[in-house]
Amino acid sequence: MSLASAYRSRGLRAFFALVVLGLICAPGARAEESQFGYVYTTDLLPKGAKEVEQWATWRRQKTGGYFDQLDGRTEFEYGLTDKLQVAFYANYVWARAYHNGPFGETTPPEPLSYDRPGPDDRYNARRFVGFSGEAIYRLLSPYTDPIGVAVYIEPTVGPAFRELEAKLILQKNFMDDRLVTAFNFTYAPEWRYDIVDGDPTRKKWGYETDVNANFAASYRFAPNWSAGFELLNEHEYNSYTFSKESNNGFFFGPVIHYGGKKLFITATFLEQLPWASEHSDTVAGAIVDRRIYDNDFEKYRVRIKAGWYF
Repeated sequence: MSLASAYRSRGLRAFFALVVLGLICAPGARAEESQFGYVYTTDLLPKGAKEVEQWATWRRQKTGGYFDQLDGRTEFEYGLTDKLQVAFYANYVWARAYHNGPFGETTPPEPLSYDRPGPDDRYNARRFVGFSGEAIYRLLSPYTDPIGVAVYIEPTVGPAFRELEAKLILQKNFMDDRLVTAFNFTYAPEWRYDIVDGDPTRKKWGYETDVNANFAASYRFAPNWSAGFELLNEHEYNSYTFSKESNNGFFFGPVIHYGGKKLFITATFLEQLPWASEHSDTVAGAIVDRRIYDNDFEKYRVRIKAGWYF
């Protein structure tokens, strides 16, 4: 189905209404720029600077049928010191699905995994996921040290979701800072309040751990403009350690960035590469043509981020 026809659905229109509202309400004046859609850099807001960001991430296509998921984030960032940046944001999601899961069953995405549609239902739902806090502390700067190093912590709390995400951020610049490269290693245990063994009268907090290794590079080819690529490698484990691996997916694609005096816009398009392999806890039927399509993986992703400084 085309993007134009997808946009006509009520859920999609409601989601974009939230995104547009976040964009309209955002003020404007200048600071750090988010050059990548997924990969973080060690560039932070200076002390006292403020920023509002709006994110929209579209996930598309599973094993069959149709599948669309839109994740939204509205974020406020503040430079507490020149080395410490803090943020607070709200997360929300809309999804629709039909015959998208393993063996052709209708399956909701991971943020809505506590929903239980029938195998032939046409699923459509939107939810508030939770609030997040974020702190990034820069240990070394890529402009004054051989390499930039920062650490990141982000707790998320929602009605049926908890997560504690930790990240190591590395950045190395070349060619008088026109070429920026960055690497992130992420460890993120998460908990979901879900039913037990298909019995809706019994619920408990289940857990899994996301472990990601992501790399990106971007070159400034004109004033205010840069372009490059992002490569993501995402793992999921049904444990707190690197055991009971369920999924492992690779995503690759281009990123383009515009950074003006008062705002920036970044867009990334990713496609899952056919590099997935089966692991001890992989769901049967979730790998098709060497791509993993479990409930946190899809074939395509598009992320757009816009920020205003003041």
